[in-house]
Amino acid sequence: MRHRSIPGAHGRVRPLTLLGDPVLHARCEDVTGFGPELARLVEDMFATMYAAGGVGLAANQVGESLRVFVYDCPDDDDVRHLGHVVNPRLVGTDGVVLRGPEGCLSLPGLEAGTERYDEAVVEGFTAAGEPVTVRGTGFFARCLQHEADHLDGRVYADRVTGLRGRRLSRQVRRAAWSG
Repeated sequence: MRHRSIPGAHGRVRPLTLLGDPVLHARCEDVTGFGPELARLVEDMFATMYAAGGVGLAANQVGESLRVFVYDCPDDDDVRHLGHVVNPRLVGTDGVVLRGPEGCLSLPGLEAGTERYDEAVVEGFTAAGEPVTVRGTGFFARCLQHEADHLDGRVYADRVTGLRGRRLSRQVRRAAWSG
């Protein structure tokens, strides 16, 4: 029996990029090299995500403007989804639009009701360059859309409007990490 190592077990925890850093607000670049540096980045991203208690993490959240995200996220049936996607494309959203609580490691301690589709499909590649398709429902679909947004230079706060948006903006301005 072959034992696979736990993702992130050999990675280093990197500092998180916080809201306001320009890298979070620009579209990330496509990955062109599928070698050891990319594998090390994915490993570091898992280590960072686990250390911060997250369920997903995009490369720009650790200061790398590359189209990569990792996830270890349950769906609404408590089925665990674990993996990563390089050069992801959100190719489909479907189902009903639900407003649910959403947080982000780049906006620590904050959360707001954010509208997302309850079904999502992402296509891309593994760090080894193999094609991958990831389908999610419920909370996992929310995670896939959230991480895809990051790589396009958006954070969930950009989707929160009206009274909720104004309340979240005030909370961001008051946050100890905001500056």
